[in-house]
Formats: sequence, C-alpha cells, structure tokens
Amino acid sequence: MKAAVIVFPGSNRDRDVALAVEQSTGQPPAMIWHQEAKLPKLDLIVVPGGFSYGDYLRCGAMASQSPIMAEVKRQAAKGVRVIGICNGFQILTETGLLPGVLMRNRGLKFICTDVHLKVEQTKSAFTSRYKKGEVIRFHIAHNEGNFYADAKTLKQIEDKGQVAFRYCEANGKVSNAGNPNGAKNHIAGIFNVKRNVLGLMPHPEVMSDPMLGCNNARRMFDSMVEAVA
Repeated sequence: MKAAVIVFPGSNRDRDVALAVEQSTGQPPAMIWHQEAKLPKLDLIVVPGGFSYGDYLRCGAMASQSPIMAEVKRQAAKGVRVIGICNGFQILTETGLLPGVLMRNRGLKFICTDVHLKVEQTKSAFTSRYKKGEVIRFHIAHNEGNFYADAKTLKQIEDKGQVAFRYCEANGKVSNAGNPNGAKNHIAGIFNVKRNVLGLMPHPEVMSDPMLGCNNARRMFDSMVEAVA
C-alpha cells in the first residue's frame, strides 16, 4: 500500500501516524509538505493531528487553504482513501470533504484522556476488521472536538450510515457520561457518503502498539492494507 502523510506547520502527530502506517504496510509513507501541489499515485492519504498554523483563526481553517489540500480533494474524488485525525478531521470539514464542524469542547477545556468508542460502521476500508457494536479504547487530545451539524445534516449523516464511531461508556452505553466533549449524537468519527474519507477526533496512532498499553487501532491500519490487497 502506497501512503502519504501531509505535514503542516504545527503538525505534531505526523511521525506517530507514519510509524503506525509503517507497522501495517511494512514501508514508511511519503511525508508531503503542505506547500506541495501534487501527490504521487497513492492508496492512502493521512491528514494528521497537531495544531496546524497554531490553530489561529479557527482550527483547520488556514490549513484547508494550503496548496496540497486542493490535490487531496481531487484524489478523494477519484476514490483514494483519506483519513483525517483530530486536527486532520477539522481540516477535512473546513475543506468540505466532510460535513459539520468541530467546535470548542463542552467544558471549554483541553481534554487529554482515553475514551471508549462504539463501532457503528464496519463496511468501509477503515473499519472492516472491527465488529459492529464493538467497544474499543482510543485516546483523545483536543480542545475543539465537539462535532456539530444542523438537524438536517445530522439526519443525512445518520440515514446514510456515515457515522463510524460514537463515544460511549466502557459497557457500550451511548450517553452524555461517555461523551467527553459534547459532540452531537455522540459522534467521534464520520465518513463521507462514499466512505473513502474518514475523519475522527480520537488518535488511532496512539493505540496501535501493545507497548503503548493498547493496540485497538492496529486493526484500523490493517483494514486499510487489506482493502488495497
């Protein structure tokens, strides 16, 4: 699988996700600086977490205007798989590749902790190795992870099966108690309609190696390799 990680000024999870991708693919991904305007032939594009442009103006707003994002949009339209993690999710909503916006957390504080997620959709290249309804543990580290969309857009997201993961309690109950940031419908991650683009606030690269205490997310990266194979 040929993969690339987009690097912005302020990215701080680009190397982590590159290592996670390499664990599953057996080869390091290309690291692409945001000012590039073209991408090589790829199977996967990763827009990593961090604080692109220092999160000035609005998280992801400035990064969405970088030259490389126009190319990412073109590649996504052709069916290339794109995953945006945390700040990457914010960037994908700012570019219009995914619906909704990410707002300040409900408590107006930065949150850095482990959370539980319920797998809502397994029919995708990103989630095929999970079971529908399965509860997994991921890590979050964000200040603007509160997913919001208007009622009409939320209905479309739900009706078209675009919800990938929801925040939940350890026992799988979807409730406010398991929702760390106030996200609408407890949404932690969504797909585009074609399901070749995934945005999620939790960091799978942090939970992809047993040495880090949990490898729930390794299956996400393995799913992508399996889909290409």
